[in-house]
Amino acid sequence: MAEPEIRELRYFCAVADEENITRAASRLGIAQPPLSRAIRQLERRLGVELFDRSGSRLTLTQAGEVLREEAAVVLGALHAAVRRTQRPELVVTAKPGVATRLLQRICSRFEASEIRVVMSGFGEQADMVRSGRADVAIAACVDGHGLEVESLAVEPRVAALAVGHALAARSVLGTADLRAEPAPRWSTRGVVDRDRPDGPVVQDSAQLLDVVALGQGVALVPASLAALNVRPDVTYVPVVDAEPYRTLVLWQAGSRSSRIARFIQTAHTVVN
Repeated sequence: MAEPEIRELRYFCAVADEENITRAASRLGIAQPPLSRAIRQLERRLGVELFDRSGSRLTLTQAGEVLREEAAVVLGALHAAVRRTQRPELVVTAKPGVATRLLQRICSRFEASEIRVVMSGFGEQADMVRSGRADVAIAACVDGHGLEVESLAVEPRVAALAVGHALAARSVLGTADLRAEPAPRWSTRGVVDRDRPDGPVVQDSAQLLDVVALGQGVALVPASLAALNVRPDVTYVPVVDAEPYRTLVLWQAGSRSSRIARFIQTAHTVVN
């Protein structure tokens, strides 16, 4: 069986999105008859019906749903490959905070023209690599679908509390001590700790600590972040049973890029 062409997959996705041949043809900038023929040819090539044409609009069959999901992966990978091919430098992304100082140490081992650092929001790193907007990412938690993931460092987490908070005088805490305390939420990822009440929405680590200082929530943060953010209005207390904070490096699965391999090797050298 001959495999579908990229052009056919683009045509199919446009029709699936628009649920109408005329609108899809307008979106693609082609005439309606050749688009209809291309979809029929694709169905013959695959030996399945992709659309149910019995109603007033085109709806996907079960086979069509499967192809739509898989075609999105193929077209996304192609787009990402083009992005990576066209740029001269290695693009690395991370969110501000723990990863920033690590990135500075890694990048110091490269020429300035070799690496471009792009800061990203909480939880955005994996999608940036998958889409080709970045080649490598430093992240703390990740959906590893389609990615290679390696651990760079593991460290304990501590509770950040407002000075004067009832728990601030304790020498150590357990996660059970924090269950009634509001947990700040990252704007791009929802609740940080689902076992705790929702606290204010925050955009970055600085705002997170401001919320804590105001007594609006208690946050679990990496010990290194606490060491870098000594404040008179925030106290840090070890949490003995908290999940450790893991710093990860991730890149596109199956990549054979020598630039990425060198970055990964350098990252491990810097951490160790």
